[in-house]
Amino acid sequence: MKRIKINIVLLVIGIIMISSCKKDYLNRPPLTGITTDNFYKSGSDLRLATATLYAQPWATWNNFPLLGMGDIMSGNMLQPYNADLVQLTTFSITPQNGTLTSAWQSFFNVIAHCNINIKAIKTKMPDSVAVKSKTSALGEIRFIRATSYFYLAQLWGPVPIVEDNDKLIANPLVPRHKLEDVYKFIINDLRYAVANLPRTDQPGRVTTWSAQGMLAKVYLTRAGLNQKGSRNQSDLDSAAYYAGNVCKTSGLSLLPSYYNLFRTQYNDNSESLFAYQWAPGVPYGQGNSIQAQFAPSGSLVTGGGGWGGAIGPTIDLANQYTAQDSVRRKATFMLTGDKYPELNAAGGGYTATGVNVKKHIVGTAADNNSPTMDLWSSIEHNTVLRLADVYLIYAEALLGNNASTTNTDALLYFNQVRSRAGVDVVTQLTPDIIMKERRIELAFEGQYWFDLVRLSYYDPNKAISIISKQITLTNDPDPNNRYVPRSQFSYDPATGVKKASNNSLIITPPTVNTFTLPIPANEQTADPKLLEAPVPYY
Repeated sequence: MKRIKINIVLLVIGIIMISSCKKDYLNRPPLTGITTDNFYKSGSDLRLATATLYAQPWATWNNFPLLGMGDIMSGNMLQPYNADLVQLTTFSITPQNGTLTSAWQSFFNVIAHCNINIKAIKTKMPDSVAVKSKTSALGEIRFIRATSYFYLAQLWGPVPIVEDNDKLIANPLVPRHKLEDVYKFIINDLRYAVANLPRTDQPGRVTTWSAQGMLAKVYLTRAGLNQKGSRNQSDLDSAAYYAGNVCKTSGLSLLPSYYNLFRTQYNDNSESLFAYQWAPGVPYGQGNSIQAQFAPSGSLVTGGGGWGGAIGPTIDLANQYTAQDSVRRKATFMLTGDKYPELNAAGGGYTATGVNVKKHIVGTAADNNSPTMDLWSSIEHNTVLRLADVYLIYAEALLGNNASTTNTDALLYFNQVRSRAGVDVVTQLTPDIIMKERRIELAFEGQYWFDLVRLSYYDPNKAISIISKQITLTNDPDPNNRYVPRSQFSYDPATGVKKASNNSLIITPPTVNTFTLPIPANEQTADPKLLEAPVPYY
């Protein structure tokens, strides 16, 4: 774990980073000469210290891995030229993959920041600071640490649990811990957050509803762990309990417009339960650079960028959308001829010239009234957990191990998601209906791969089958209609016809092992214990 040791950032650096952010609740005068001994003295210090956890430590995850692992690996998106992303498409992922390494390091960087703050609050904060201020801050920190570990667990399975950075620095050779213990650790952190976070806070800050929504998702995922064909009913019940609390008692509601969810004017809206709090004008590597990497044109990005001309949805994803589902489709990906008046507004808007990513493409600094926004610092606060996700979690937990359900609550909240999108409601739910709805609703938000991982825990054959169908040539008597679904496509706006591109990539057939990623090579070299069998943590 030498790399993790290197990436443990001193608290003073984190605080200096905070002072550069422009978000209202992050605005503070420049800080110099700060140490843990003289900084943690007040409730306002706590707010400042926790604020940094919402942005910069996540930057290298947000850059390429978020969509690379969540959507490219799952078959929603394709980038046929970037070598690291091609590996994710073809399931030929090596330990040297740069996207893999960036994700691992980002998560442990987040965890290191969290651990530093937890220790400082417990050991440096004077008694004059209200206990509620301390416990609320610890709730924020433990929520964010749990979220990072939740990603790690789903991507790598057993991983090292690190609670004390000082111990890691003293002994950087640490083992992986059993996956069931990693989930127990995540749940313990989230249960603390549920109990200690407030019901309301400033926009962008997590609340008890954020923690309950995330806890529901964790329980739903853990319900399938080490199960065969069905899920643990106790975990399903817990998932339904916490998701139901959010649905019924939070007072939150879906934003009326799905399209507006992904416009910066609606950052931190009432549907957003946890979002990265990116600021404009921050240095390279500290901001939201998704737009620079995925926008199809430089006219959409201040300062250049727009390198996403070769990135687009797969025809497999596009075929999930009905003609009625036009709002979600247009908000998620562009088809040739689509008009977006809010993008490059000063130039008369943007008309798509190909099939490309739309979600996260928010336009120029002028489009967003953000003069300091630049190539590497989009001000989109992209959401990690939103209310619609929790509605669908609730429906899935209530369906549980049944083949179908007409449960009133499950249908009520599931259909609220569909109604907001302008599509017909359903009268019965099945696992396939919920999986498809999640794929469409959350496409290009880095979610679908984790839905497949959750499925692989208790029904690996079905998870394998879903991917296998993406890489198998369609069986159509017309040679022109034979294609690999995990391919990009062109679109003729005159006829409305989609034509799959030739996917010449050699894709490795999936197995149950496909759902667990290799540990990055530099981590293996630095800490050979990571290659040993996982050990208990508790």
